[in-house]
Amino acid sequence: MRFWLVKSEPEAFSWEEQVRNGTEPWTGVRNAQAAGHLKAMRLGDRAFFYHSNTGREIVGVVEVAREAYPDPTDPSGRWVAVDLRTLGPMPRPVPLAAMKAAPELAGLALIRQPRLSVMPVDAAQWDILCRMGGWEGG
Repeated sequence: MRFWLVKSEPEAFSWEEQVRNGTEPWTGVRNAQAAGHLKAMRLGDRAFFYHSNTGREIVGVVEVAREAYPDPTDPSGRWVAVDLRTLGPMPRPVPLAAMKAAPELAGLALIRQPRLSVMPVDAAQWDILCRMGGWEGG
């Protein structure tokens, strides 16, 4: 299993909407590097759901329910989407400031490439962030 972080502005698509919908297509990614990460996702991979701009914190955990397929919002056919299934809220949201303050997270893609909307998280970083947020679901 691999681990990821996906970002959404809550004004555009919020954690509450993800929870309400249960499984949601992750569409609209128009950055080649982020799209490459979507293509690398496999069934059962886990991802942190991060509210960007407003909140700037990890608020929940999702898993890949469907691997990459053509993004239905892209008429060119160039971009891909994945389906993400809600696993649960982060018991304690993990703010960006706390991540930046943790020396062991200095290599986290969110800190190094803050504008990227889909990024990998290594297993050690995943474990640290789960502990910070009180997530026990693995």
